[in-house]
Amino acid sequence: MDLQCINSIDCNQGAVRAVRFNVDGSYCLTCGSDKKLKLWNPYRKLLLKTYGGHGNEVLDAAGSCDSSQIISCSSDKSIIVWDVSTGQPIRRLRGHISTVSCVKYNEESTVAISGGLDNFVMCWDLRSRSQVPFQTIKDAKDCISSIKVSDHEILTGSVDCCVRRYDIRNGRCDTDFVGSAITSVSFSNDGQCILVSSADNVVRLLDKNGGELLGEYKGHKINNLNIESDIITNDSYILSGSASGELWCWDLVSAEVKHKFLHTRNKALTSLSVHPTKDIILTASVGSLKLWSNPEDLPKDE
Repeated sequence: MDLQCINSIDCNQGAVRAVRFNVDGSYCLTCGSDKKLKLWNPYRKLLLKTYGGHGNEVLDAAGSCDSSQIISCSSDKSIIVWDVSTGQPIRRLRGHISTVSCVKYNEESTVAISGGLDNFVMCWDLRSRSQVPFQTIKDAKDCISSIKVSDHEILTGSVDCCVRRYDIRNGRCDTDFVGSAITSVSFSNDGQCILVSSADNVVRLLDKNGGELLGEYKGHKINNLNIESDIITNDSYILSGSASGELWCWDLVSAEVKHKFLHTRNKALTSLSVHPTKDIILTASVGSLKLWSNPEDLPKDE
């Protein structure tokens, strides 16, 4: 994988807590410690909109399937649904009794799924006017650190060292104990595996249905930070941030370290986002955002 740093953007929003591509990878969102959310065209280094309304730092966000709305969460205990074009809050959802650490849409963007430091996962019906979640999942024994959602599953990672996968179709919950506090979870793109980052400085690849350990990826340091990992779009490489500011890249099959790309020296690279269809990666460290790609993979109009 031949990545180059194509663009570097100073986000001017304090520490960037998370970076997220939108549904088709044409735009991205950055969540700031300055209580703001920003929408960017990262290919042109253009700031398109700033969204302000949270009372504390913004920790996660997601764009809807038609890119008309954004959902964000904050340590102010609230979730906000935003209108992309006007920049105005449409709804504010309150139910968590502590910091809301992560939030995702379902595939149709009709439901928001949030996780918090109160150990709860909450599901919100965005089509109704109800101000309370229609489901609250209380299985975790410690903070929810990461959530991913597929067409019929909710995947959660918790500081209680457990990965939980909920099958929405039959109400089943499968739990895998990893042995260390979990900082990040994600699905492989073929839907057969789960990637889990944990505080013991190991990224693990698990078989989704059986829970067997398929691979371990090591060498980076997390230093008890909430470091994210993911899998490149074609499922050939494992990616992770690090406390030392590098984007680590392992071969999925051999688990060999293939590349280390430096974002910011000695400043933690905590968040990353993989383009939905191309080998393009966004990384966030302290106050900056970087776009990594092979120039040939960039959109032709950029």
